[in-house]
Amino acid sequence: MPVEVVRSRASLPEPGQGPSVFLAGPTPKAAEVPSWRPAAIELISARWTAPRTLSVLSPEDTDFRYDQYFDVQVDWETEARAQADVILFWIPRDVRAMPGYTTNVEFGLDVATVPERVVLGCPPDCPSPEHNRYLINVAKRRGVPVLSTLAETVTAALALIAGAAGR
Repeated sequence: MPVEVVRSRASLPEPGQGPSVFLAGPTPKAAEVPSWRPAAIELISARWTAPRTLSVLSPEDTDFRYDQYFDVQVDWETEARAQADVILFWIPRDVRAMPGYTTNVEFGLDVATVPERVVLGCPPDCPSPEHNRYLINVAKRRGVPVLSTLAETVTAALALIAGAAGR
């Protein structure tokens, strides 16, 4: 059914307007490093079957300038994560190209305050999987689903949204 992608710095949907998922994880800073978010959006779009529009909150934008929009970006991401029904963390960590330092902070904040809204995906075949061990351990201790593929992570996130809608 319908999926609407809301990109960084765009107006967020009004609370209660419909379900939403925030795509948390490392953002490439170099043009030659591909983003994982288009694949996640494609999977979500293919698997979303509920009649209501799902808002996919993506902290990436096509004309992103990290240095120019830093404060606005931090505010937008913080508000979007707070508003999202589910926060999908996908961490294909590569300490050279996508270290995910901000992701570590966001995960720590969210897993400590809203673990019931968090899903964690960490591919074991990413370039630096050893740097995800701590997050995986904390997630398991907090009862957060831990998955190893993007498809499984998307499926778990959508199941959480469906469960939230039934409550």
